[in-house]
Formats: sequence, C-alpha cells, structure tokens
Amino acid sequence: MSITVLHQSATIGGLQDQGAPARPLSEPPCRLRGIDVELAGAGGNNSGIWECEPGRFERQLPNAEVMHILAGACTFTPTGGEPLQIRAGDTLFFPQHTTGEWHVHETLRKVFVVMAM
Repeated sequence: MSITVLHQSATIGGLQDQGAPARPLSEPPCRLRGIDVELAGAGGNNSGIWECEPGRFERQLPNAEVMHILAGACTFTPTGGEPLQIRAGDTLFFPQHTTGEWHVHETLRKVFVVMAM
C-alpha cells in the first residue's frame, strides 16, 4: 500500500481530456479534464482532480459527492433552489440525487470524492 501525493494540485499538469458534460447547456460545450486517483480500501468510492472550462451544464450525478474547489469560480443552482456562488477555497457536500445547473465563470478545478451507491 502506498500514499499518493499530488503536489500543487491547484496547478498540476497532465490532466486527461474527459470530453464534454453529458447535458451541456452552452455552445460550444465546456471541456472537461481530470485525473482519477485509485485509493485502496475506498470501497467503490471514486476520487481525483477534475477541471471544467467556462460554460453551463446540468448536474445529473445520482451519487453523493464531496468536493473542495482548488481554483476558479462558478454558480450552482440546485433544482428548485437558490443559486450558490462558489469559488476557490470552498468545500461542498452534495447529497445523493442532487440535480441542478452548473455555470462555470472561471475555469474550475476541484478535488472530489464520489460516494459509491
């Protein structure tokens, strides 16, 4: 077993292209990049670094998620809720089945853990 260290994760390079969001709301659709980090003993939870260029898209992930914003700024509007202004340094805890709209104003980078269902 070894410990993974991503030095300077707010600016680390080498993120892999992950295409576009499944439900883009802007044209052209924003581009996604990331690094998935395997974590022994995580019980099916997924983790890594994720980045999104400016644009808008729907969040449809059914899983609960914890994220810490490393860089950028955005607005997230939960379905039926009020817009949340989010920026670098913020930590978010999304309950299972949270839907809504992301509006990324400045390229957003986060570290995340998506919980297994």
